[in-house]
Amino acid sequence: MKLKSMDISATASASSIVFDALRNAIIEGQLEEGEPLRQDEIARLFNTSRIPVREAISRLEEQGLVKTQRYKGAVVAGLSPEEVEEIFNLRALVEPEIIKNAVPRMSKEVLDQARAKCSAFSESKDPMEWGSLNRDFHETLYSASNLNYFLEIAGNAIDRVERQIRAQLVMSNGMERAGREHFAILDACESGEADTAAELTKAHIEGAKKSLLQFLPKA
Repeated sequence: MKLKSMDISATASASSIVFDALRNAIIEGQLEEGEPLRQDEIARLFNTSRIPVREAISRLEEQGLVKTQRYKGAVVAGLSPEEVEEIFNLRALVEPEIIKNAVPRMSKEVLDQARAKCSAFSESKDPMEWGSLNRDFHETLYSASNLNYFLEIAGNAIDRVERQIRAQLVMSNGMERAGREHFAILDACESGEADTAAELTKAHIEGAKKSLLQFLPKA
C-alpha cells in the first residue's frame, strides 16, 4: 500500500489523521480504483488501533471515495462514465452560483492569491500537480462566497473526480485550454463581472466534462 507510515498512537484525533491521509492518497491516485483498504495494515502503518481506521473508512464511504464489496471489504471506489457525467453536471449547477456570489466579496488579497495560483497551474510541468493546482485556483475564488453548504457540496464533488480531472488534462493535452479559461474567469472576477464569471465557470466545467468523457472507457 502506497501510504507513508506515521506514529499517531498518542494523538487524540487519530481518526481524522487517518481519514485525511487516505483521502489524499485516493484523490491523488496513490491508491488506485479497486485497491483494498486492509484495516490491519493501515493500523500498523499509523501505529494505531483498528478503531480510528474503521471510523476513517466509514467517513470515506459516506463521501463515495470508498465502497464495501462482498468478500473484499472496503476498496477504493471507481466511477462509471455515467457517474462522472452526473458529478460534472452537479458542479456545473453549483459552482457558477458560488462564484457569482463570491465576485462582489473578493478582496484584492484573494484576487492576488488567485492570480498566483492561476500562473502556477499554467506554468506547471508536473502532471501529478495539475489536479491540486486546478483545485487551488477555483477554491481560492470560491472562498469569498460565504455559501458554506454550496462549498461543501462542490468540494465533495471535486473529491470524487479529481483523479479523472488530472487524467483528462494529461490525455487530452488540455492544460493550455484550461489555463486560458482560468485566466478568462479571473479577468471577469477582477472586473467585477459576476455573471460573466459564472458563465465562464459553467462553460469551463462542461468543456472538461466533454473532454473527459471522450477518454473514459465505455462499458
